Amino acid sequence: MANFRFKLFSPILAGATLNDRLVAGLGALIGIGLTGLIGEMTFGGNPLLPLIVAPLGASSVLLFAVPASPMAQPWAIIGGNTLSCFCGILVYRLVPDIMVASGVAVGLAIIVMALTRCLHPPGGAAALTAVIGGPAVVAQGFSFALVPVALNCIVLVTFGWIFHRLIGHTYPHVPPKIVSPVGTKDPAPILRAGFHVEDVDAALAELGEAFDINRNDLDQLLQRVERQALLRTHGHLTCADIMSRDVIWIGPEDSTETARALLLEHNLLILPVIDASGLLLGTIGLREIAQSGGRVGAAMVPAFTASPDTPAFSQLAPLTDGLTHAVIIQDSAGRVVGLLSQTDLLAAAARVLPAAERTGTPA
Repeated sequence: MANFRFKLFSPILAGATLNDRLVAGLGALIGIGLTGLIGEMTFGGNPLLPLIVAPLGASSVLLFAVPASPMAQPWAIIGGNTLSCFCGILVYRLVPDIMVASGVAVGLAIIVMALTRCLHPPGGAAALTAVIGGPAVVAQGFSFALVPVALNCIVLVTFGWIFHRLIGHTYPHVPPKIVSPVGTKDPAPILRAGFHVEDVDAALAELGEAFDINRNDLDQLLQRVERQALLRTHGHLTCADIMSRDVIWIGPEDSTETARALLLEHNLLILPVIDASGLLLGTIGLREIAQSGGRVGAAMVPAFTASPDTPAFSQLAPLTDGLTHAVIIQDSAGRVVGLLSQTDLLAAAARVLPAAERTGTPA
């Protein structure tokens, strides 16, 4: 029974959690109810018009359960349902046989949605609804695609945008884009080695299948998979194992000229800024010194921090973003006990990865 229960509630979508699904259900509940209410207020006096069309139920599943899907974006929902409904109405008028018209309408809707970059699965239902909708659709003609279909979609998408902002999600979804931190045309450092987007496209072409995920999202996911694999195989190596322990630091009341002298004397890129009580306040480097004179406290920037037992390779992402030169290591009491630099991590990788190749361990 326990095994059956585990399988019953096991998510079929990657990254899904039970909490996500509960929130999605709440969003759909409110969104569909609000859409119907506004429909009643707008055209509720017409007994031939439905307050809300059935495809909106499927649209709400995409909008609230998988908001990052390309098929759940605003143009996909509004354009997909509206254009598909137009296709259904047109086919109904041209093809007398209802069964033939149903197939032609859905097929035409798929082609139109693909050409207009608004592929949306519920659009097929919108096209079918226009064919088999009966007197309500016949009486409205092509305007049925605007009211209630387009109006329903606009209301649902508007609420979806508000709802996702309130719960901390980004909607419409914008695929992450990593650019060079120095403003040149070069790819960001993390993207110069390993696979590229072109490799993702080639792999998709080789598989010969379409997947419901944006190419840039897929690229970012695979980049993170690479880092997780490295962390899994070398997670035993902690920050404490490779960090610098004799940390050169500076106080917030010291001058930026003093900070410059320390950086140049010890050939460092950043200095931790620590107050009299030993509390870490931030970091300062030559970039901050060049942009601001006077006291260190006025020029410092927030520090990236980790604990001594943090897996060292988990700091690969911040240390390869092109801007962060070191991670400050703090103990449980908040005291600075070390510094993990790009050089420390690179030296560790140079020793660990060849060793893994010699022993046959996946690296």
